[in-house]
Amino acid sequence: MTEVIATNQTILVVGGGISGLTAALEAAETGKQVVLVEKRPYVGGRVTQLYKYFPKLCFPTCGLEINQRRAKMNPNLKVITMAEVTDLQGEAGDYTATVKISPRYINDNCTACGDCTDAVESEFDDEHNYGMGKRKGAYLPYRMAYPQQYVIDPQIIGTDDAEKAKAACKVNAIDLEMQEETVSFKVGAVVWATGWQPYDANKIQPYGYDRFDNVITNVEFERMADINGPTGGKILRPSDGSEAKNIAFIQCAGSRDHNHLLHCSRICCMATLKQTHYVQEALGDDGKSTIYYIDIRSIDRFEEFYAKVKANPNVSFVKSKVASIVENGESSNPILHGVDTEGYNRYANEHDLVVLAVGMQPSVDKDAFPVDIQINQEGFIEPAPENGGVFAAGCSSDALDVNRAVQQATGAALRAIQVVNRVAGTEG
Repeated sequence: MTEVIATNQTILVVGGGISGLTAALEAAETGKQVVLVEKRPYVGGRVTQLYKYFPKLCFPTCGLEINQRRAKMNPNLKVITMAEVTDLQGEAGDYTATVKISPRYINDNCTACGDCTDAVESEFDDEHNYGMGKRKGAYLPYRMAYPQQYVIDPQIIGTDDAEKAKAACKVNAIDLEMQEETVSFKVGAVVWATGWQPYDANKIQPYGYDRFDNVITNVEFERMADINGPTGGKILRPSDGSEAKNIAFIQCAGSRDHNHLLHCSRICCMATLKQTHYVQEALGDDGKSTIYYIDIRSIDRFEEFYAKVKANPNVSFVKSKVASIVENGESSNPILHGVDTEGYNRYANEHDLVVLAVGMQPSVDKDAFPVDIQINQEGFIEPAPENGGVFAAGCSSDALDVNRAVQQATGAALRAIQVVNRVAGTEG
């Protein structure tokens, strides 16, 4: 059974992505007791699925490793993975949280040796790679996962594969009898950091994501470019596995659109500019990128990065909102139709691969939210006094890049600390 020792001076952090992890660590390192609840089997969120950061083009693994070490060393922080907050009752300074914990079927004896993976045969779509690859029914979610514990997929429970995994484990780490748990505990304040999800490209019918193999999203392209990703860093066409050398990037795919997302997601322009570097990295001068855009939003320190990309002779810019995509029936090449608004020339441009820069949608479900919360028309949590002791962090509050999400999460942690400090002062 999972034991949670908490009081009304404990801070609950919901979501273990970069924002939630930051808020939890900042609060715990001031001496506050913190419980971090994460839905996935590991912490780190979507940052773990990035190949590189912009604008420095450095790898996220360095910062993740530092934060994981901070989490391991801090006795004030309790991390509960594969868990969701199902209820929150009370008011600022005096909440009761209810958390549902799904079974991992692997206990703390796990040494991450991988014998269970070798023993099973069943395979499923790999969530870490957005379904572009397969993983086994017993698996480590990704190589740097924290906690460094394997997971047994519930779909193999009751099958021979589950028994094979159990028999292969030399340290008795597999417990096929694990059950779902529900725990309740007191907290004084809540930091809500459930992050974001990519907008569903299937809804953008004119672009044919649901019909054409060689139309993918920017988050899928990010995993494809990663040397630890499903293609080993090779940029391959899903239709035939050949190298894609002529790549189109479509900006604002579902963003700034009354039919989809109203807001600008802020990261998409910079993400695409970054991804043109991936094309050069994988293909050299054979790789050609064409960016179709309404406008490029690369403010402040990002302007220099934009200027460097624009100066690259292998990158072209077309100022246009692409109207539609059709497919060349012989080559499976996507053909983009639209009007270049700088010259007002119609085009029908053929490419090997199309990457849709889909927008950032907050993972905040107002209807399922455990307490009354103020949410704006884009779906982000507003910083309103009516929210009591619940504070949004990172992309629950707005569309933010990693740097700004970390800064905002630190502020959310401070506000939560102020609430529990007032509780302590009242009770003292």
